[in-house]
Amino acid sequence: MELLASMGGNASWLLGYVVPFLFVLTIVVFFHELGHFWVARRAGVKVVAFSIGFGPEIVGFNDRHGTRWKLSAIPLGGYVKFLGDENAASAPDRGAIAHMSESDRRESFFHKSVGARAAIVAAGPIANFILAIVIFAGLFMTVGRQVTTPQVDAVQAGSAAERAGFQPSDVILAINGDPIDSFGDMQRIVSANAGEALAIEVERGGQRLTLEATPDLREVTDTFGNVHRIGVLGISRDTGGGQVRTERFGPIEAVTQATTEVWFIVDRTFSYLGGVVTGRERADQLGGPIRIAQVSGQVATFGIAALLQLAAVLSVSIGLLNLFPVPLLDGGHLLFYGIEALRGRPLSERAQEVGFRIGLALVLMLMLFATWNDILNISKS
Repeated sequence: MELLASMGGNASWLLGYVVPFLFVLTIVVFFHELGHFWVARRAGVKVVAFSIGFGPEIVGFNDRHGTRWKLSAIPLGGYVKFLGDENAASAPDRGAIAHMSESDRRESFFHKSVGARAAIVAAGPIANFILAIVIFAGLFMTVGRQVTTPQVDAVQAGSAAERAGFQPSDVILAINGDPIDSFGDMQRIVSANAGEALAIEVERGGQRLTLEATPDLREVTDTFGNVHRIGVLGISRDTGGGQVRTERFGPIEAVTQATTEVWFIVDRTFSYLGGVVTGRERADQLGGPIRIAQVSGQVATFGIAALLQLAAVLSVSIGLLNLFPVPLLDGGHLLFYGIEALRGRPLSERAQEVGFRIGLALVLMLMLFATWNDILNISKS
């Protein structure tokens, strides 16, 4: 019986966490690498391998252009390997490059112009942003977005809202000049601006007033027991009695809304990182693969639409992370290409090698730190 219970628990864990995690990560990684692949093919670069995951190959096939498409054993990323690459990080294989035939040189990534190489590298993160916009737009057109009018129904005693002079029945029109269409829009802006003074325009009794409020920083526990540190005004909205409606958008408006959503994620990410540097935010909110798996499992309980939304958010995050100017990441390659364009020649082999080693060390430290945060969060739950 204990063995059966253990098997049942393992199956539940596999279906509840691992499967949603792999679903989300595979979508994001596949489209990131597809961006590199698509532009490389059009630039005349031979793609040797397209892999989802790292390590030993599990299954694969060769296409008519000689590219090996494969699924590898460690499903924590992926890569596209070009002719002339030494490894999955696209470090040039100097020995192979030196002995290339003329026909191979024409198909070698290393021998392409700096502009072509930069376009190929940038295509991965760009594909992530495009994927997120497509997912968000599709959800806005099909599932729609729940909207609650931004009206204040109650003001908590001693809250930031009370200090600012909010009253029940106030309708929030704009924050710092940005129009507010729903209570959710207001919450997102407020949650990201703890300790920052906000100019909030409200309608009260037919008159427009501007109130200045500074959201309090509070730790809030969500439905799954996860703790978040966010800004809070201390106002609430009654969502009963038909106060919530669902809006669906046409294709053009859906894409516009989706682009706005992607920009919000980018802006919030930079705001958070800036807060970590200045000490306003805590770095323990950074999560790694364990955290992503946990969140994937939690979100999956809400259905496929919620899981796709998580994939879109993760796609933006991975696209943005890859643009950081750290050697080994796409942004590091773009930094090297920018220096090459300015100098008229690439950096020395020694400089590039040192750069890749520093980049590898930084990436490994970030992964270890994020994983340590994951373990600490699990131990607290």
